[in-house]
Amino acid sequence: MQIEGVRVHGESGPPVLLLPGGAEACDGFFPGLVEGLIADPGARVIVHDRPGTGASTVDGSLAGAADHLSSVLDRLGHGPAVVVGQSLGGAVAVLLARDHPEQVAGLVLLDPTPINDARTCARLERVMGVLGTLAAVPGLRRLLAKAVRSAALRSGRGRELRPDCAAALARTAELDITTLARAVRGTTELARGLRESDLPRLPAVVVTADRKPDHAVRRAHDRLATAFGGTVVNWPGATHSVHLDHPDEVLATVRELVTRVGTAS
Repeated sequence: MQIEGVRVHGESGPPVLLLPGGAEACDGFFPGLVEGLIADPGARVIVHDRPGTGASTVDGSLAGAADHLSSVLDRLGHGPAVVVGQSLGGAVAVLLARDHPEQVAGLVLLDPTPINDARTCARLERVMGVLGTLAAVPGLRRLLAKAVRSAALRSGRGRELRPDCAAALARTAELDITTLARAVRGTTELARGLRESDLPRLPAVVVTADRKPDHAVRRAHDRLATAFGGTVVNWPGATHSVHLDHPDEVLATVRELVTRVGTAS
């Protein structure tokens, strides 16, 4: 099914909205997740590149992402949905839950950008701003792209990734730094305006990468889970790309939450 750039996979069942990290396209970002959720528990999986990301030809901003996604769910008539977001997609999922709680039945946040930690977001936005400026210089663009690609591929070495996950990592390594810099613009302001007390209580799982308990991002993830009344999950060896190095565990986690939401309703 296709409506204005939105693909809904599956004929019936509970809706699940996928939000990829960075400015990546949703197609192929979560290997095996769409097919796995259609098979069990028989979900309808919504795949869409929000404005300013992926294959979208429409300009957009992080600040407008929540309203846009709420409008998409409204037009589809598929809300409330379980929302699965990785990295920056996880931050968008948090903002969607805060601003449009009626559209969100539950959350699975996969090492989300800590939108509840202004200091970390300011550092991220500052670094990406510098990289975006450098990437605009023709002589540096290729060197930066090569360095980013090498770093991304290096992160997968020594890990026995499934072939589809290795292919997804290779695609992610070809990221457009300028587009990503635009995608994170405004993160700091949004983080400064977010109060954890404003987040709704709903079924939620925050999957955090394998960091030390006192790491700033880990602490922010713990606070997010507490604010939603959810739980934090950590798997040994999990990286920021947890959807690629632990795809089976991610699928099982999303299945469990979708089933729990369905049972509760």
